[in-house]
Amino acid sequence: MTVQPALLGLADGSISTLAPLFAAAVATGESRIALLVGISAALGAAISMGVSEALSDDGTLTGRGTPLRRGIVTGIGTLIGAGGHSLPFLIPHFRTAFILAIVVVVVELLAIAWVRWRYFPGTSVRSSVIQVTLAGAIVFAVGLIFGSAWLLVAERIPVSIDSGNRGWLGG
Repeated sequence: MTVQPALLGLADGSISTLAPLFAAAVATGESRIALLVGISAALGAAISMGVSEALSDDGTLTGRGTPLRRGIVTGIGTLIGAGGHSLPFLIPHFRTAFILAIVVVVVELLAIAWVRWRYFPGTSVRSSVIQVTLAGAIVFAVGLIFGSAWLLVAERIPVSIDSGNRGWLGG
């Protein structure tokens, strides 16, 4: 009753937030921007997945427990999965943070593959690792492509960056 919603959250959080996090990291080269995007994506994904799981079944269809329990477990799993690879960007040195974030992603994906193998009968270690890491690699590549594409576009557009800009609120 707890493993499946937790795994759903961990997998979704870990994989779905790779693209925005690494696109922001590559496009800006700034740890603080990557952290902001990563944490906001993690919180948004956790809320979305928790609510979606809670609304998807009243417990009678799947027998996986009450909607509130499944929603909380899925939301927390998503937050952990999505937030883990964002935390290295607390390190101000971008290159160090970027490399550490990639290492965290690899560990997350291998942990998810292990949980799938351990708790879901009929799932081989090999197939679990291939499925999870392939999905992660595809989404990671999307982030790198979009982050790099922004760099190419930014080179062609004359942009004046005002270091005193305090965001859209103008504060």
